[in-house]
Amino acid sequence: MTRTDNLRADDSLLLLGRLDGRLHGSPCADIFLALSRLEGATVLAGLAGVPIAVRDLQDWIAGRTPPPRASEGLNDPISVAAVFHLALSRDEDLKDSLGRATLNVLRTVLDDRTEAKVYAAEDLAHFGPMWRQLRTVADAPFPSGDLLSVANRIFQLFALTEPAAPGSWDVVSVDGRALELPPRGRDRNWLIAAAVPRMLCRAGFTTRVIPSFILMSKFLPPSPADLAETLAQAIGRTAHAGLRDLDAIERAASRIQTDLAVTKRSKAPLLARLQLAYPGLQPAAVARLLKVTPQGARKLLASLAHPS
Repeated sequence: MTRTDNLRADDSLLLLGRLDGRLHGSPCADIFLALSRLEGATVLAGLAGVPIAVRDLQDWIAGRTPPPRASEGLNDPISVAAVFHLALSRDEDLKDSLGRATLNVLRTVLDDRTEAKVYAAEDLAHFGPMWRQLRTVADAPFPSGDLLSVANRIFQLFALTEPAAPGSWDVVSVDGRALELPPRGRDRNWLIAAAVPRMLCRAGFTTRVIPSFILMSKFLPPSPADLAETLAQAIGRTAHAGLRDLDAIERAASRIQTDLAVTKRSKAPLLARLQLAYPGLQPAAVARLLKVTPQGARKLLASLAHPS
């Protein structure tokens, strides 16, 4: 990277540091992380060849639809349910209590593990072992805290996903015939991208995993140095968008406090905050989340639809 490139990278990292710092002081960090998780999963789905929108995930989470694309009769290379489950599994062992709490809230509404077993059992069998291997390598300590180290790690992970050599295609059938079966030609780069937010945290660029920082495109640049420059540019764009989104979330949350005329014990403000990330929640999900009766959940939803 040239000196000019380094200056641009520094600007991007300053934006990232600003976003990371604001999340530690923002009362809306939980909502931001919840939406960031959906945005990251949407980017991963696009990289995996099954493009969707955040709203598609929100409709599924709210119980209005099955998994995106599941009922459209498309010849997809992978189920969105599998992509979403593997993306969430990245965060299962987070040390960040807020990150774990937002994941638990999401799984209270939609259990991605059960959904993946129903809609994506074959995909889990195909991609699951590779994802676990990639995650182990991605979590290894970094020799230095710079983007080139992250880029080198990504190239190392890419080498692990290369197709098997032709000699490993040979199989023997039940009747003793030797067959050559090439491996399934399915793109795995999205699995590497799923680990990038975790790698940024492990390398010291962030103090917590921010799920929307996928940063990768469908194809790798020719060298780690080129990738480091690409990552710096993507960090700048994503951090800038993140700061803008956090501002919008904080403004929306502030309006909740002023617009709802309720008692201090009311759970309506909490439900309104949850709906910033998961609009259209059904009464059953609200009852589970807020530990109220189904009738109480319907009353809370009605109070938000017709605020006094």
